[in-house]
Amino acid sequence: MSDILEKAKTIEDYIIKFRRDLHKNPELSGEEYNTQAKIMSELDKLGIEYQKAGNTSLIATLRGEKSEKTIALRGDMDALPIKEEADVDFKSQKSGVMHACGHDAHTAMLLGAAKILAGMRDKIAGEIKFFFQEGEETFSGAKKIIEAGGMDGVDACFAMHGMPELETGYFNIEPGYRMAGSDTIYVKFEGISGHGSAPHRAKDTIHPACTFVTDLQGIVTKNIDAQKPLVLSVGKFVGGTKANVVAKYSELDITMRYFDSEVREKAHRAVKRHAEAIADAYELKVDIEIDDSTPSLYNDEDLAELADQSAAKVFGKGQNKSISKYMGSEDMAYYFQHAKGVYAFIGYKNEEKEAVYFPHHEKFKIDEDYMKYGTALHAQFALDFLKNSSNLISK
Repeated sequence: MSDILEKAKTIEDYIIKFRRDLHKNPELSGEEYNTQAKIMSELDKLGIEYQKAGNTSLIATLRGEKSEKTIALRGDMDALPIKEEADVDFKSQKSGVMHACGHDAHTAMLLGAAKILAGMRDKIAGEIKFFFQEGEETFSGAKKIIEAGGMDGVDACFAMHGMPELETGYFNIEPGYRMAGSDTIYVKFEGISGHGSAPHRAKDTIHPACTFVTDLQGIVTKNIDAQKPLVLSVGKFVGGTKANVVAKYSELDITMRYFDSEVREKAHRAVKRHAEAIADAYELKVDIEIDDSTPSLYNDEDLAELADQSAAKVFGKGQNKSISKYMGSEDMAYYFQHAKGVYAFIGYKNEEKEAVYFPHHEKFKIDEDYMKYGTALHAQFALDFLKNSSNLISK
C-alpha cells in the first residue's frame, strides 16, 4: 500500500464530510458561488494561493522547492437540474437540483489531494495547479479557466470520473480516445404557411423535416466509415402552430458524437448537403448552424502509461480493467489542446450500497469508499509526473 493512500485514509472523514456538504447544497453550472466560497476557505487554511476565474471557478497553485515543470489537476463542481430520489441522509436540500454526476465527489477528492500535497512541499519537484471548475455540464467551465490563463506554462493535465462499470477498488486508464467529441446542430426549415385543407397552396415544412430526420441515419451508414463511430440524435423537433395551419417553420436540435476529426468534418458537410437537398426538393429555405460543444478526449500514450503506474501504487497491481470508450463528452478535452493529458475512470460500484446507477440518474449514488483512491491517485500522479517530467516532455 502506497504512502499516499495511507495519507488519504487519514483524511477520509474530511473528504467524505466535504462531499456530503456539497451534495446537500448543490449548485447548477455557473452558479457554484457557495461551493467556491467553501473551497476558498479550505485553501486559505492550507496556505495554498488561488485566483478566481470565470463565474465561480478557482485556479489554485502549490509550488514545490524546485519549479521545473507544472501539472494541472482538475475537479468539476456543478450539479444537474434533477430532482433527487436517492435515499441518503444528506439528500439535496435544493428542490430540482442534484449532484447526479458525482462532481461533488470529484471536488472533494481534488481538495483532499491538495490537502495531502500541501504537507509535502519539500517532495514536490515543480508546480501543481488545482482547477476547481464550474460548468462542465454546459461545456463552458474549461474554456473560462483557459481564458483566465490557467493553462499557461502547464506541461500536463489530469482528471478523473467515477463510473459504475467498475467496482470500488478498480480503475481504467488507457491511451487513445476515451470520450467523444460533441457538436450541436440546429436546422431550421422555412416554408409558406396556409390552410391545412389546401397544402398545395403553401409550402409545408413538417413533412420535409421528418424526411430529413429519417435521412440522417443514412449519413451514419452510407457516408461514414463503419469502423469510426458517429452518433446523430434528434433531441428536439418543433414545427407548426395549429392542426389546420400549414407549418411555415420546423426546427430541429441534433446532438452529434464522434471521435475522429475527419469523421466530424465529413458529417458536417453531409448534414448540410442533405438538409439543403431536401429543402430544394420541397422548395423551402433552410438554415443550419453548428455549435462545437467540445472536442473528443484523447489520452496521451506516455502519460497514460505513467498514470497506470501511479494508479498501481494506489490501487494495487492488476486493478486496471479495460472498458469501452464512451460516446459521452467532457470539456476536459479543451485542456488537452494546450498540454498533454490523461483522463481516468474510477470505480464506485457497490450493489450492497445501491451504488449502481449511471450518472444523471435521479437515484444516483456512489460508494464513498472509492474517494480515498481518487484522492490518492490525484496526488500520486502529480508527484510521479513532476519526478519524471524531463523524460516525458522530451518525447
